[in-house]
Amino acid sequence: QVQLVESGGGLVQAGGSLRISCEGSGRSFSAYAMAWLRQAPGGDRKFVAAIDWSGGSTNYADSVKGRFTISRDNAKNTVYLQMNNLKPEDTAVYSCAAATRYSGSSYVPFKSYDYDVWGQGTQVTVSS
Repeated sequence: QVQLVESGGGLVQAGGSLRISCEGSGRSFSAYAMAWLRQAPGGDRKFVAAIDWSGGSTNYADSVKGRFTISRDNAKNTVYLQMNNLKPEDTAVYSCAAATRYSGSSYVPFKSYDYDVWGQGTQVTVSS
């Protein structure tokens, strides 16, 4: 079973940039679609971005399109989220997740229930 560990969160001013990472263990990591989701205080977990196993297909929430970029390096078992022009409303715990049921598929799931392996999350705080 793949395990996921996020890193790179922190405090940044509005308009700034941050890159967070998610490293996975296990040889099957490269076969899974991966996603970033976030949960703000008192809110529900929401989809942010996802990428297929090859990195050839991506999907983004409307709220982050044009500002965030998801990418992956399968040689390093790592998926990234580059976040630019950050806003205070981006403040949340960001978690990465793997959709193991879509192993090897070019489909990019965008619902949280499609993802079955989760990391513990990393806090991103954007000050105004």
